[in-house]
Amino acid sequence: MKEWIKKVAGFQDLPDSGQEGQDDSQGQDDQAQEEFEAMAQEDSQGETVREDDEEKDRFLDRLKKKMSRSRKGFVHQIDELLLGKRQIDPELLDELEELLVMADMGVSTVQEILDDLRLQVERQQLSNPEALRQKLKEAIEDLFNKADKEAGNITWQPVPFVILVVGVNGVGKTTTIAKLAFQLKEQGKKVLLVAADTFRAAAVEQLEVWGKKIGVPVISHKSGSDPSAVAYDGIEAALARGMDVVIVDTAGRLHTQVNLMEELKKIKRVMGRKMEGAPHEVFLVLDATTGQNAVSQARMFCEATDVTGICLTKLDGTAKGGIVTSIVHQMKLPIRYIGIGERMEDLRPFDSKEFVEALFD
Repeated sequence: MKEWIKKVAGFQDLPDSGQEGQDDSQGQDDQAQEEFEAMAQEDSQGETVREDDEEKDRFLDRLKKKMSRSRKGFVHQIDELLLGKRQIDPELLDELEELLVMADMGVSTVQEILDDLRLQVERQQLSNPEALRQKLKEAIEDLFNKADKEAGNITWQPVPFVILVVGVNGVGKTTTIAKLAFQLKEQGKKVLLVAADTFRAAAVEQLEVWGKKIGVPVISHKSGSDPSAVAYDGIEAALARGMDVVIVDTAGRLHTQVNLMEELKKIKRVMGRKMEGAPHEVFLVLDATTGQNAVSQARMFCEATDVTGICLTKLDGTAKGGIVTSIVHQMKLPIRYIGIGERMEDLRPFDSKEFVEALFD
């Protein structure tokens, strides 16, 4: 091995006999070994970066394809509106405002964006339709960036890092949990799932099936058990097993004898008693195809559980991609993850620049 390293490093003519030669040779060997290991590490890091870039490019391509309904919907209408126009007039801005509202971007969100654009036109900072389109893209991206900056990045600390997942039934909550757990496991984290939706036996079974499929343990009680007790036991198990992340599933509808929001508040309180600061994140899963109803759901859950971020599913099924902007602006919450399909890889951390690029380009 040393002879090969010496040859690679250009030290093949070093002396092999005599104390002085041996000392020099040993020093050169050590230096060559260090250089070789440094190069190997650099190559490995470069390969990882290339793989990450390739995966990002693949996801961006899929995102553009999945967002085609929105792009062919209101974005296409915007392009038709601007086509052939040489100047920006009040009528053009009024029509643009109407298109954005129809795309479920929300009246207050659209008004804020258009007020700023109108001001730029008045100040002659914005003069042609193509520049107007670019400014619209930048305004939408700025809304996302502002919410991200205020919320900050997820640190995944302390350990175990506890995530409470809420949302109404049918939005893809349990599937989103499974996809998130799979991705965290792929990153080398030890993940534990907790089936706290005890009001539906099918919900517990579904999470257990997902757990087996992706190789992640699941803590569950029998159907009808106290959801708070399950959440408590889940954190206790995570502490005992040295888990990195705990993801707690919850019920998603009102029940005959139990108010959903009060139950969620109770779960949150009990988790905090078992581990100070838990839950560290509260993810609200919303279905993008429900439009402005998703905003109403967000308000309802925010009042009960102090939601910290949104997981938006079924973006590939809506022609009104403006709902993403509306949710962020009205709720002042970041989009943490987006779902664009059924595959495990189709849930990804939200990137505002990628999203706006996929929507408009």
